[in-house]
Amino acid sequence: MREKENVVEMNEAIIAGKKSLNAMKSARDALNSAGNWGIADLLGGGFIVDMVKHSKLEEAAEKMEEARCQLELFRCELKDVDLPYNFTIQIDDFLTFADFFFDGLIADWLVQSKIKEAKEEVEYAIERVEAMVANLQTWEKQLLLGKEE
Repeated sequence: MREKENVVEMNEAIIAGKKSLNAMKSARDALNSAGNWGIADLLGGGFIVDMVKHSKLEEAAEKMEEARCQLELFRCELKDVDLPYNFTIQIDDFLTFADFFFDGLIADWLVQSKIKEAKEEVEYAIERVEAMVANLQTWEKQLLLGKEE
């Protein structure tokens, strides 16, 4: 009975992992857009470019928050899974980074620097979650195949 419950929990974790990946990829896209507008602003974009850049930064902040929430849900789902070895996903750096990312943006060059750092953090988190989801899917298949034998 426990194996069946574990398969269900793995499936829930896989779904949560995929949702967090989608949210992080959306955040990455928003950060790319904000970065592009930031470069235009650095090159003397003017008022309209500045307004669009700030709008894109707000959108990126919303997407980062959504990614942070989805990662928290993924972490909670992982706690329910009986994994073949002790595995913890290290997403704390990203979660902390997402919390302070938009605090105290002072100058355009600082904005660009923060956007670059955020994109790097998102990319790293995406890689880690993709690997974990792949492992969960492998373990789930092994459990299911083991039951059929």
